[in-house]
This record gives sequence, C-alpha cells and structure tokens, in this order.
Amino acid sequence: MHTHQTVDFVDRKMAQWTKFDKMELTIMEALEKLNDVIDESDPDVDMPNIVHAFQTAEEIRRKHPDLDWFHLTGLIHDLGKVMAFYGEPQWSVVGDTFPVGCGYADSIVYRETSFNMNPDLYDSRYNTKFGIYSPNCGLDNVKMSWGHDEFMYQVLINHPNMSLPEEALYCIRYHSFYPWHSSGDYMFLCDEKDKKMLTWIREFNKFDLYTKSENVPDIDQLRPYYQSLIDKYIPGKVKF
Repeated sequence: MHTHQTVDFVDRKMAQWTKFDKMELTIMEALEKLNDVIDESDPDVDMPNIVHAFQTAEEIRRKHPDLDWFHLTGLIHDLGKVMAFYGEPQWSVVGDTFPVGCGYADSIVYRETSFNMNPDLYDSRYNTKFGIYSPNCGLDNVKMSWGHDEFMYQVLINHPNMSLPEEALYCIRYHSFYPWHSSGDYMFLCDEKDKKMLTWIREFNKFDLYTKSENVPDIDQLRPYYQSLIDKYIPGKVKF
C-alpha cells in the first residue's frame, strides 16, 4: 500500500471506480456479499465483515438509541470492501488511509521504511508538508489513499435517493484515517467543518474498534429493523 498509493494511482482509481458500473445491489444484498470478505489488514478479527457490520451497528444502537442514521452508518461503513470481488487487491481496499500529494505523517504505521519505494516520496511537488495543498484547504479538497472508505462515500453521494446526514458521510469517508482522528496529524489541512466532524468520527470509531469479538449477533432477527433504516435513508438498488 505504501509503495503504490501515489497521486497518479489515486486519480486512476477514482476515475475507474466512479463509473459505478460493476454491479447494482440493494444495501442488504451488498451486506450479504460481505459474507465472503475477511479483511487481511485487521489483526483483531478473522470473521466475515457482515458480522462486524452488525456488531458495530448494534453497539451504536445501544449507546445512541435515538440516532437511527448512526445505527445505519455502523452497518454500512465497510461496504466499499466489495471492490475485492472485482480484482482490486486488498492493499487497495483495506488498511489505514492517509493523504497523498503531501508529506507523510510520522504516525502512519511503518512510516520509517515502508514509503521508500513510493515515487511520490522523491517528487518535490508532493514531499513537502503541504505538497499540492494550501493551509486549511479542507479535507474535501485532499486526495486520500484509495480504499473502501472513499469508494463507499462516492457510492452514497452518487445514489439519487440517499438522505444520510453529513455526519454519517464523514464517518464512512474517514473512519480509516487514523493518523488524523487518532493521532491528531494533518490538522493543518482541515477547515472548520472537518474539525467539527472530527468529534463524530472519534465517537464512531469507539464502536468500529471495540465491538469486534467472537459473539455473533442474530442477523436474521436484526434484519427487519435495519431494512427499515435502509428503506428510509438508502432505498432501492445502489450502483457500485
């Protein structure tokens, strides 16, 4: 991932995947496909992602019973991993994300040596603190390493009947951006909206990280409730 995620690579992947021409599925159908995905980058769990999806959603529901959009966010946050079914290698689907086009923060895992073969490290356009960006330009204007976070965000904003609030979209788009929400790096790129949304992402990640266990929820029993949320916020077939 740290070798191949470059500005050029991210631009190519964005162009490739935002054609949304791979499949049309309901959200529940896409969740079922996660039965066949095990995230090789996750050291905490070796069970299919659909189980983690329901674990996360149910823990959010327990702590925030009145925020139904937040429950649904927990359920769908990893759905972008369906890219793995269409030839995308796991290093381009999962793992912690980081900005490309500017210097790499020290808090990135294996920062000291793993970027040594990345050509952007030696490109004067990209290897300074700000790189191609300006101070406080806002994360909307920053290119992130390609992965399931960005893809699912793009899928959702492309869906004409999607009505999730901006807080949900931020959680989905940046939940793997650990150098930012866990280590406080890259604040110099953030605008006021990013700083406001950071509170929500940190709250979300409590459930994403700490609900992983061998206790498997009764998915069949939970399905009607979550289907009602899908019908409310993301109805119909969705283009991936």
